[in-house]
Amino acid sequence: MRSLLSLQSGASTARALNLTATWRKHQREPGYIENAFFRSPVLNRAIILKHRLRADEVELLGSYRTTATKVILPLDPSDLRVGARSFFIYQTGYRSLLAEVATGDLTADRRDETLLHILDGLPSLDPFLMRERLRQEEFTPDRCYFNLSEADSAQMFEFVRRELRPLVGMSFDDVDVRMFEKTDKLAHKIMANAADAELEPLRRGLNMEKAAFEEGIFCWKGFIYYKWTLNKLLPQVRPVSEEIAGIKPSDKPTMEDKIYMDAARERLAQSIDDAVVTVRNTLKVYDKAYRDLTHNGKPAAFREFLMKAPSLFYELGERLGSVDHIVSFWRYRFPADVRPKVLTEDLFDILADFEASLSFEPHYHFPR
Repeated sequence: MRSLLSLQSGASTARALNLTATWRKHQREPGYIENAFFRSPVLNRAIILKHRLRADEVELLGSYRTTATKVILPLDPSDLRVGARSFFIYQTGYRSLLAEVATGDLTADRRDETLLHILDGLPSLDPFLMRERLRQEEFTPDRCYFNLSEADSAQMFEFVRRELRPLVGMSFDDVDVRMFEKTDKLAHKIMANAADAELEPLRRGLNMEKAAFEEGIFCWKGFIYYKWTLNKLLPQVRPVSEEIAGIKPSDKPTMEDKIYMDAARERLAQSIDDAVVTVRNTLKVYDKAYRDLTHNGKPAAFREFLMKAPSLFYELGERLGSVDHIVSFWRYRFPADVRPKVLTEDLFDILADFEASLSFEPHYHFPR
C-alpha cells in the first residue's frame, strides 16, 4: 500500500500513466467519457508502469528483459490505501488476466488489447510520445489523459518560468514590477493546458484559432518538457557511458562472448551519443522558432512550428526514453561509488537489451 501511495505522488511522467488520477480529476467531463483511453472501466482507472524487473519476475515474461510494462488495478481507485492487484503485459497467463477485465464487447476488448500492446512497445510513457504513437495507429483519447505527473510538474515549474520570461514582455501589456507575477501565472497556465481568456493576447499575437491554440499550448509544453528532461539527464550520461565501456564480468567469458561485448560497448557509446545529438538538434529547431517569436518579432515562424511540432514528439520521446532507460537501469543495477560486479551472462543480456532499446526507425524531420 505504501508503494502504491508513493507511486501516486512521486512517479515520473516517463515511467507511469496514471489513469487513476485522471479518473479522479476528469471523470465527469464529456471528453473523458466520450473519448476514453480504454473501453474497459477497470483498465481506464489503472496505473500503467514501466517496471524494472527483479530476478524473480523475469520468468513471468518468458525471456530476458530488464523492464516490462506493469498494469496496476486499484481495488478502490478512490482510496489507494485499500491496495491493488497487478500483472505484466505478456506475462504467463496474460490472456486469462485480460479476460478478467474485459467488457464482453469483442471489438472494445480487441481495441484495449491493441492499446496495451502499443504501450508495451514504447520506451517510455511520456504523454507527448505516447499521444503521437497512438495517433499513428488512429487512437485519439481525450487530451485529459496526457498530463504530466504531479512530481514532474512540480520539479520542472521553475524551468518553465525561465523558459517563458522572454515572452512575457512582448505578449502582455504593462510589464514592469509585475514581471514575476505574470511569468508565474503564464507558467501555471501552460502547465495546466489552460488556453483561457488571460492568454488571449498571446493567441491573437500568434493569429491562431482557439482549437489550434489549445493544441499549440499542449505542443509547446511538450518541447519545454523535453528540454527539461535533457538538461536533467545529461550530467548522468557520460559517467554511465564510461562505466559501460569499462565494466568487466567477474567470471571468465568465452572468446565469443568477449568479442560481442567489446563490439556492443563501442556500438552503445556511439548510439547513445547519436541519440543525444539528435535530441539536441531537434530542440534547436524549437529554440530557433521561439527566438524568432521573442527576439525577432516573427510570430508566424513559431505558429508554424507549433502546428508541425507533433511530428517530432515520437523521435524526441523515443530517444530520450531509451537513453533514460539505459542510465536509470544501469544506476539501479550498479549504484554509483560501488564497484560493479556482474556475471558474463547477465552483462551480455544487459548490453543486448540496451542495444535493442536504441534501435530506431527513421522519422520525419523539419527541413533545416
